[in-house]
Amino acid sequence: MYLWPREFTLGNYIYFIEDPKWVNAFLVSILRTIVGTVLAVFFTSMVAYGLAKRDLMFRKTYFFIVVVAMNFSGGLIAFYIVLKSLGLINTFGVYVIPSMLNLFFLLIAISFFREIPDELGESARIDGASELRIFFSIVVPVSMPLMATMSLFIGSGQWNSWLDSAYFVQNENLRTLTYRMMQVINQSMVPTGDAAAASMSRAKVTPFSIQATAMVVSIIPILGVYPFLQKYFVSGMMLGSVKG
Repeated sequence: MYLWPREFTLGNYIYFIEDPKWVNAFLVSILRTIVGTVLAVFFTSMVAYGLAKRDLMFRKTYFFIVVVAMNFSGGLIAFYIVLKSLGLINTFGVYVIPSMLNLFFLLIAISFFREIPDELGESARIDGASELRIFFSIVVPVSMPLMATMSLFIGSGQWNSWLDSAYFVQNENLRTLTYRMMQVINQSMVPTGDAAAASMSRAKVTPFSIQATAMVVSIIPILGVYPFLQKYFVSGMMLGSVKG
């Protein structure tokens, strides 16, 4: 182990790019992050908009179901059985469909939507607008801090998730980047003998270096998106913290 780099090299990045296993995992992670985030933000905000209506029938029953589902889980086996009955095991859908409704952000979104003046929707209804038109043309534009905060947290969760890839997917082409990284970490990478240690020290591409390269590559999308959402993220967190 060296304190300073022995020499400048891009060999690890070249190895990463040329290895179809890592590239495929990187693309799967990007795809699940984009699709999973869009679906989760869309469905969570749509359900929250409906539950924010004070005249909604059986509203207390819906809230009771949400609170129970948020605090009690059926466990991994029950979750696996549900996924299998829905045909989601070993498919891309297992990454995005179970997380389409985020109960934590559902409660925050309900609180946020209640603060929007009802007069905005009523004036649109008088002009003949439907509820979908009101939601997309009025509610969503004034809820950008909420949408940005949800997108950042849900997107980060999708990008960093690896348990679903380990438990519910056997297809190697559907493995995510974080799963590949955990695979490398869990491997025995410490050389046991002097010859193995010397060979490891001479090699430019090692499991350690590939793991570090994957970590650097994995944070690039987050660093690229965060500056654009930062201004909405700060205001969204403040709004969510003062509303009950």
